[in-house]
Amino acid sequence: MRLTRRHLLATAASPLLFPTFPALAQQPRRGGVLVVAADTEPRNLNPALVASNGVFFVASKVIEPLAEMAYGEPGLTPRLALAFEGAPDGRSVTFRLRPGVRFHDGRPFTSADVAYCALELWKKHQNLGRVFFKDLEAVDTPDPLTAIFRFASPTPLQLVENALPALTAVVPRHLFEGTDPLTNPHNQKLVGTGPFRFVEHRPGQFYRLERNPDHWDAPKPWLDGIVYRVLPDRGAIAAALEAGEIQLAAFSAVPLADMKRLEKLPGIAVIDKGYEGITYQLTVEINHRRKELADVRVRRAIAHAIDPNFVVERIFLGWAKPATGPIPRFDRRFYTADVPTYPYDPKRAEALLDEAGLPRGPNGVRFSVELLPAPWFEHTRQMGDYLRQALKAVGIEAKLVVKDPAGHQKAVYTDHAFDLAIGSPVYRNDPAISTTILYQGGLPPGVPFSNQYGYADPAMDELIARAARTLDPAERAELYRRFQRLAAEQLPLIPVVEFTFLTVASTRVRGVADNPRWATSHWAETWLEA
Repeated sequence: MRLTRRHLLATAASPLLFPTFPALAQQPRRGGVLVVAADTEPRNLNPALVASNGVFFVASKVIEPLAEMAYGEPGLTPRLALAFEGAPDGRSVTFRLRPGVRFHDGRPFTSADVAYCALELWKKHQNLGRVFFKDLEAVDTPDPLTAIFRFASPTPLQLVENALPALTAVVPRHLFEGTDPLTNPHNQKLVGTGPFRFVEHRPGQFYRLERNPDHWDAPKPWLDGIVYRVLPDRGAIAAALEAGEIQLAAFSAVPLADMKRLEKLPGIAVIDKGYEGITYQLTVEINHRRKELADVRVRRAIAHAIDPNFVVERIFLGWAKPATGPIPRFDRRFYTADVPTYPYDPKRAEALLDEAGLPRGPNGVRFSVELLPAPWFEHTRQMGDYLRQALKAVGIEAKLVVKDPAGHQKAVYTDHAFDLAIGSPVYRNDPAISTTILYQGGLPPGVPFSNQYGYADPAMDELIARAARTLDPAERAELYRRFQRLAAEQLPLIPVVEFTFLTVASTRVRGVADNPRWATSHWAETWLEA
C-alpha cells in the first residue's frame, strides 16, 4: 500500500481480523434511556488526557476521536476526520476534517482544536500519547478544516491509522487553553462533539448523559440518554439485570460464574463480540529494582510456577487463552508463536531458583515479596490469590497488598512500591500504541500503564524505536516478531493469558457490538425496542 494514497479513513486492521455483522433487520427506534452498570468512577474522565477503557466507557459518548474502528474493510469509520493522506517520507499526515460540527456549548469544531489537543494534551500529558506523539513537532492549520501533523522523524502511516480510535479524542481548545489541563473542571464536566451531552455525575450514584439534538450524524443518536448506575458489587449488577433495573452490563461486569445461568433467562442475552480491538492480557508485573527479581532466572522460575491452563479454566471459566508474549493472537499482522515459552513446571522453577543462589531456608521460604493485584477486574484479584499459592509451592512467600484503584496506580506507576503486581494491559491494534510502552526504558515516573518496573535494555529500546519509525509494513512486522522473541527471552513482565469481555444485556437493547471497540465507542447506533 503506497503511503501517498488518499485514504477515506482506510485500513486500520486487516479485514481478516474481525467478522462482519449483518445489517439490523429492524428499523432503529427513537427514544428511551439506556441504564448501564458502571463499576468504577475514574477521577479524570477526559480521554484526551487518560486513554483507558474505564474513561472511554463513559466519555466516548461525549468526546469523539478522529476515527473509530470498524469490522471488515476499510477498518475505520470517520468521526471528526473524513479523510487523511500520508506523505511518502512518513513525516506528515494531512487530515481533512468534518464540516459543520459544533461542540456541546455551541462553538464550532475546527482544526485549531485538533492542533491544541495534539500538541498540548496528547503529546504532553496523555498516558499513551506521551510516547506515541513524542516526535510530533507541529500541527499546521492552513484552514479550519485541515490539520497537517508534522513529525520530526518518519512515522508509519499504518501506525497513525491504528492510533486514531484510542489516542485522538478532541476537546474544545477554548475551554482548556490558558488553564492547567490536569486540574481543569472539564475533565469531569465533559464538553465534546459526541452524540450525547454530559449532564451530571453524582459520586457513588450515577453518571447521566442526554441526547445531543445537534449532532452531525442526525438523526442519530437513537437513545434519549444513558444513565450509568454506579454498582461496584458484581453480584448486585447481576441482580439489577434480572430485576430489569438496568439494561446492560459491559466488560464482564457480571461474574463469569453467572453467565450460563443468565443467558438461559428470557429477555437476557450474553454477547461475546465488540471487544476484539481491545484485547487484554493478564500479566505479572515485576519490580526489577529488587535484587532477586532482577535475575532473569528468577523471572523464568516464576513463569514456570504458573499454570496458564489453570488460570484459563478456573479464573476465566474458559473465556481466555494462554498468552505467548506481548502481542495477542488475534493480530495476525504482528503476532508470532516462535518465541521461548515456559510451560508449567514447578520442578524446573525450583531448579532455577537454586541456580540463582536462592535456596529454601529452614522454614522452606527462599525469599518474600509484596504482591499487589490490580483492583480493576475480578480476574486480577483472583489471579493475585492464585499467584500467591503458586509461588508458595516453589518457596517464594507472597504477601497480598490490596489497594483501591487510585492507591494501586500510585504504588505501581509512581512510587514503585511493589515487588510483584498483577496487571491487565490492553492491546490497542498496534504494538507501538500501548504495548511497547510496557517494555521501553527511561519513562518518567507517574505514567500509568507503562514500564515503571526498573527494566531497561538498550537492545530492546533500539528495537522499539526502529519499529516505530519503519514505514514498510512488512519490515515493521518482522521487527515486532523480533520484539516478541526478545521479550520472551528476558521476561521484563510475564504475560499469562489473553482475554476479551462479555456484555450482558436485555434483548431490548439493539445495535450492540457493531464495532471492535463497541463498549468504548460512541453508541450513536444503539437503540431500545419498545
